[in-house]
Amino acid sequence: MWIWYVALGLIAGTLSGLLGIGGGLILIPALVYIFGLTQHQAQGTTLAFMIPPIGLLAALRYYQAGNVKLKIAMFICMGFFIGGFLGAVLVEKIPGPLLKRIFGAALLLASLRMIFGK
Repeated sequence: MWIWYVALGLIAGTLSGLLGIGGGLILIPALVYIFGLTQHQAQGTTLAFMIPPIGLLAALRYYQAGNVKLKIAMFICMGFFIGGFLGAVLVEKIPGPLLKRIFGAALLLASLRMIFGK
């Protein structure tokens, strides 16, 4: 089974390097609908693999091309560190089916904004 997880990571990593997407758009739905994880498990698993420097090579390439704002990234990282913990505490209070709907609505709103926004 591990080969399928590696393949999923390869697909998501490629799309992450190419488009800046991966976790929310590719990995979580795949873990839920293909691999049978619950919404909570998929989100937790996705957060867990972000701990090692998985995006290091892609970020380095973007940095070399002048496309990384280090100061902005540092501040986002500080907020993400605390926000990730707060979100993990709050998510345990949300039933799985409702969480799946909230997640889908967030993806839908983001996609509509990207398609029809200025």
